[in-house]
Amino acid sequence: MDSSDIDLSGKVALITGGGGGIGSAIALNMADMGANIAIIESIPERCEQITELVKQRGRKILALECNVMESDKLREALDAVKKHFGRIDILVNNAGGVAPRKFIDLRESSFRRHIELNLVSTVIASQEAAKLMIENGEGGSIINVSSIEGSRAAPNYAVYAACKAGVNNLTRTLAVELAEHDIRVNTLAPDMTDTPGLRGNLTGPVDESTWIQRSEAQVEGVRRRIPMGRPGIAEECGRVAVFLASNMASYVTGITLPVDGGTWASSGWVRSSNDQWILPPED
Repeated sequence: MDSSDIDLSGKVALITGGGGGIGSAIALNMADMGANIAIIESIPERCEQITELVKQRGRKILALECNVMESDKLREALDAVKKHFGRIDILVNNAGGVAPRKFIDLRESSFRRHIELNLVSTVIASQEAAKLMIENGEGGSIINVSSIEGSRAAPNYAVYAACKAGVNNLTRTLAVELAEHDIRVNTLAPDMTDTPGLRGNLTGPVDESTWIQRSEAQVEGVRRRIPMGRPGIAEECGRVAVFLASNMASYVTGITLPVDGGTWASSGWVRSSNDQWILPPED
């Protein structure tokens, strides 16, 4: 094994929702490893911001403003990437989101938006990118960004969690169907990760100086719930995505990989006030 196994030079990586948080971290990590970058992002200021950051790394970038819930526009964006670069080697389906609400209070318009954003966009982008990968005949890598909520109950996030469970299953099925074309399909499943949206930076450019700070009680709650004692950072998902896209993972397909500091492994166990691992509500 040598450094060439992690090298992405000559590859084109397309990341949806790539202007901030996990998406931009994946884009920048892949650019650091030599890939040229295409971004689909709904916030125009973030298109400009990520464009500058990728150019600083000496890579080419095409940043397209597009709402992935508009299926025709999403297909047009993928076609624009094809015309600009002539290929897509890596697709990262990162766009997604959720607004917590009790299931019985969800309006149909709301849960349909959740499904369009978190599941349908992944299906459409994967199908279009897979067609191009097959046409080019050089294989490829599709990486879906899911959530550990796709593998457990998630009160107040019912439809979101169902979509992420669907993404996890889509990953396994596509891994089988596309293997003959040397296209690998895998999923990242983060838990709490510090992103602009999580910290209140919902619009405009990413600006960490504006982020909502956690109270001492919130910090302690995170420490008790997550075995590694802290939220993830987007960069950590970016590194794992590079691994999955590279030759380091040339025989890895169909997996859902938690990037969550051990939260999924703990399965409900939390730290007590005296740092013992317990199942609530013993403490």
